[in-house]
Amino acid sequence: MEGGALGGIAGTLPDLDAFIDHGDALRNMTFHRAESHSLLYLTLLSPLFAALAARVHNEMPLFRHWWLALWLALFTHPLLDWMTVYGTQLAIPFTHTPFGVGSIFIIDPLYTLPLLTGVIAALRLRSARGLRWNQLGLGCSCLYLAWTAAAQWQVERLAGRSLATDGVAYQQLLATPTAFNTVLWRIVAMTDTGYIEGFYSLADESKHIRFAAHSTNGDLYHDLRGNWNVERFAWFTRGYYQLQQNGNRAVMTDLRMGQEPDYAFSFVVAEHGSGWREIRPEPAGGRRDVAGLLRSQWQRMWHQLPKR
Repeated sequence: MEGGALGGIAGTLPDLDAFIDHGDALRNMTFHRAESHSLLYLTLLSPLFAALAARVHNEMPLFRHWWLALWLALFTHPLLDWMTVYGTQLAIPFTHTPFGVGSIFIIDPLYTLPLLTGVIAALRLRSARGLRWNQLGLGCSCLYLAWTAAAQWQVERLAGRSLATDGVAYQQLLATPTAFNTVLWRIVAMTDTGYIEGFYSLADESKHIRFAAHSTNGDLYHDLRGNWNVERFAWFTRGYYQLQQNGNRAVMTDLRMGQEPDYAFSFVVAEHGSGWREIRPEPAGGRRDVAGLLRSQWQRMWHQLPKR
């Protein structure tokens, strides 16, 4: 097995936890990117993988080179996941906090294509020239990551100014890029009565962001305190959630991924009879209109460009 293939396998290993069934959809969501993404555990496992690779290739004198290469492949996987908004539990066993910068969408061609170009060039050319192409691709992708963090900071700063101008008080605010780009950003801020949502495109002429307000049921949250599903979901979303009563069901929605009213993760977390009772959570969202969502995002991205 070639070194490149081993590196690819090592870089994929942390995500094999997605095949573990923890019993229900909410647990599967919140236990993903946990122990398998711990920087400490991956560091401790890396010499074992390196020893196996060196033995398979009959290169035990190069054990340290294998160790460094495979450690980097394992270690950088959760670090890249950390840049997305989902939540990655990097610091297990010290803390189970799901860290997430949220400056890049889970799939972004401008990040992936330079990496892919460099890898293909290195595999095809198998020379110093191919290695330079690989280094160039990696450098471009890293610079793009830095750009996403800078753009996120700028959008959050503009959002804070817009809310201050409008006299809107909020507890926390998050800006994340919409699908497959870092031009159009979605901003969600949590308020006393619910949350507000706004969009800002780097192509916008105006620096003032307009927001739409939406409610959440704070009283219902107090009624459901102690419900494992509710507490777990509130913790995992870092407070960016909506809780609503739909008939005799309580539904929680992750406000970080998607946009109003179309979200990636929404679960029925409790049912009401003589009182609220914990149930096995199940997905509550309907079928998503992905094509329509992408079309509306594209239109919003460019509609404020000056006319020529």
